[in-house]
Amino acid sequence: MSESVVNGSYKLGEVSIDLTVRGSGPALLFLHPEIGIETDAPLIDALAREWQVHVPAHPGFGGSELPRWMSEVDDLAYFYLDYLAAQNIERAVVVGSSFGGWIAAEMAIRSCERISHLVLAGAAGIKVADREHRDFVDMFTVSMAELNALSYEDPMLARRDIRELDEAALTQLHRNREATGLFAWSPYMHHPKLRQRLHRIVAPTLVLWGSNDRIVSADYGRAWCAGIPGAQFDQIANSGHYPHIEQPASFAARVTAFAKA
Repeated sequence: MSESVVNGSYKLGEVSIDLTVRGSGPALLFLHPEIGIETDAPLIDALAREWQVHVPAHPGFGGSELPRWMSEVDDLAYFYLDYLAAQNIERAVVVGSSFGGWIAAEMAIRSCERISHLVLAGAAGIKVADREHRDFVDMFTVSMAELNALSYEDPMLARRDIRELDEAALTQLHRNREATGLFAWSPYMHHPKLRQRLHRIVAPTLVLWGSNDRIVSADYGRAWCAGIPGAQFDQIANSGHYPHIEQPASFAARVTAFAKA
């Protein structure tokens, strides 16, 4: 594909979303976590050296519209499968972080026709522990300071004074939390049947985990590998639940090495 830089809106059917497209080369679709992603995130530039990177804001997140009929993760999975078709992308590397990893997996159990490789980074979506115990820290019942301490090896990366945010940034912050609650609150951060369907994923799969993830354990990541035929597990040093934020260069290098091996 030719060089492309887009920061704007994109309409698929009746739904208008925020979309960033950057770089040239084979297509890579990055599905952001529950905290969203900024258009100037270092990860995007790191990936764009090798890929044409497509970074949408999920419906309901950031500035993207949320139609009334969208309320479950499978709605988002079908939306992004339709996006790949609408963009005429025949084979994409699909990378999902946390909540975005859940969406990516839901896409892949339905169809890998347009997915060349799958990368799940700190992915939510399956149930591993018994019914009395959460696999994921409850992000809605801890303070923001506690959540940052659990999410990052270096919590200072997420430190910000909400009183200093402008209206647009505050709106985006609250929309992200509201949409996460809509899509992932009940049952919390998983689909009860997803784990039993992982055998349907036929794309080569890499499961990436931060070495110091305190939101969800590495054993949870290994459970993803156990369910997906041939999946590989790897960890990124000096990072917590969002290695694409704390170690963007290393994250991009792992993705590229895996997808081009």
